[in-house]
Amino acid sequence: MRSPLLELHGAVAADAPDDDIAAHYGEPAQEQRALESGTGFVDRSNRGVVRVTGPDRLSWLHSLLSQRLDVLPPHEPTQALLLDANGRVEHHLHLVDDGEAVLAHVEPGAAPALTAFLDRMRFMLRVEVADVTGEYAAVTGPASFPGPAFPDVAGLTTTLVPRAELAALTAASGLRPAGLWAYEALRIAAHTPRFGLDSDERAIPHEMGWIEDAVHLNKGCYRGQETVARVHNLGRPPRRLVFLHLDGSVDRLPAHGDPVEIPGGRTVGFVGSAARHHELGPVALALVKRNVPVDAELLAGGVAAAQEVIVSPDTGANAQIALRRQPTRRA
Repeated sequence: MRSPLLELHGAVAADAPDDDIAAHYGEPAQEQRALESGTGFVDRSNRGVVRVTGPDRLSWLHSLLSQRLDVLPPHEPTQALLLDANGRVEHHLHLVDDGEAVLAHVEPGAAPALTAFLDRMRFMLRVEVADVTGEYAAVTGPASFPGPAFPDVAGLTTTLVPRAELAALTAASGLRPAGLWAYEALRIAAHTPRFGLDSDERAIPHEMGWIEDAVHLNKGCYRGQETVARVHNLGRPPRRLVFLHLDGSVDRLPAHGDPVEIPGGRTVGFVGSAARHHELGPVALALVKRNVPVDAELLAGGVAAAQEVIVSPDTGANAQIALRRQPTRRA
């Protein structure tokens, strides 16, 4: 669903899966500074939106998702995951209940599949599920737009506004439009993974660092809970999310899916997303094998990279945390 803000002067469309919104409006660095200072906003209207109504909606979603939702207060946003039977993440939801319905925003193109799955799981419960992406558009910036709101990275707020009013609302805000490149740079710098870019079809919650925000560890059963409990109690997921400081002398960024290698050619993971931060320079998120030493120098798509730990290699409630480092060489 192509955004009307792509008609603004200087707008350049982003790459898939975000090609319906702008990557930038001609001045990426200035747009990033405006967004960080609270004087800009990002059009993220390509995100999917799902609505769940009915008196059983919270207890029903509680039984399906990783978060405790049966006692969720109205207007309190949270995150949740839909897992498969093996604990692998299928959807990452940002959701809020307004007292009458739950609204959730998800990755671009994900709403139809999520809606279809939820609809199959209704059975005899008093719930209705609808893909309402055509009704709502996500906008990220300061908390100045009316509508259901969700805290986001770098002190920003994502708000669901009526799609029909997107162009008028943003024009009237007095804020500078900033492209997705600006938001992605702040997101990566905040160590916040994006489902489908920084994860793959095998990703589990502990690998991505989603345990604290999107998983309740003391709730009833839900699909995939066994994997969550096993890693939580025993620690050591197979992989871990890392933040990469990339070599700034290289005139390109690694692409999504590029291999992450130990110098010498052994592949130990893949690049998720990369961006140019206005202060940190080129940065990226990557998913690497758990046993990669935390101070190992890496190559990300051929670009030299120093890693910063996001997820400990020994994450888990009862694990003894001892970061593995490269052995000290003696002279």
